[in-house]
Amino acid sequence: MKNLVAYITSGYPEKSFSIDLALALGESGVDTLELGVAFSDPVADGPLIEKANHKALELGFKFRHLLEISKAVAPKVDTLWMGYFNSFYQQNMDKLIPHAKELGVKGLIIPDLPHEEALAYKNLFATNDVANISFVAPTDSENRIKDIVSDSNKFIYMVAYTGITGSGISEDLQPFLESIKKYTQTPVYVGFGVNKSTARSKVKGADGVIVGSAFIDILLKENLNYAQKIQECSDLAKILKNEINS
Repeated sequence: MKNLVAYITSGYPEKSFSIDLALALGESGVDTLELGVAFSDPVADGPLIEKANHKALELGFKFRHLLEISKAVAPKVDTLWMGYFNSFYQQNMDKLIPHAKELGVKGLIIPDLPHEEALAYKNLFATNDVANISFVAPTDSENRIKDIVSDSNKFIYMVAYTGITGSGISEDLQPFLESIKKYTQTPVYVGFGVNKSTARSKVKGADGVIVGSAFIDILLKENLNYAQKIQECSDLAKILKNEINS
């Protein structure tokens, strides 16, 4: 069974909605949930997630809201935090990672923290049994891929192409996947540009997919009420889970 990871922007449009949505997604086929930490300059994200980040900040999102959402969700749904390093660094990593463990959060995804710099926190993550998810990209050399995946745990975030999230650019991922799997037994999940139209082709040879913009597109629809947004996201999760396993 291949896994589905879903990203949502924490606290958008409000904390209670994020909790309700997260729990609904967990019941609709999502294996792992990424709780996004709103940031003013989300450089790895496409326009939809960037818009949701800005709206969350405008509505008053604070880091404590992430903690409150996590406390309600992490005991019931496999939960990760996805955010930019400054957001976490400001919380004091030596205190934050143990707190993540206490809440039941299983890992962090930090797209702007290079592998070499992340090594400084390797023991902190390992001691607390919290994963620091590794990224590999098509621009990485084979030697660099080998170095990155040697420290990987939980899963490897395979960037499907060089760019930002949310694009539908198509590439032949098989050679890239093979170059990763030569050096690791850690599951490899494909992210960037995954939606219900591309999920089946993107997951070929991989162990799962990561979907963000397709869910955020629903959350940004102003003509839908909260219940309708949760229903559409739940329906999308079920479709995606079926697509990657058919």
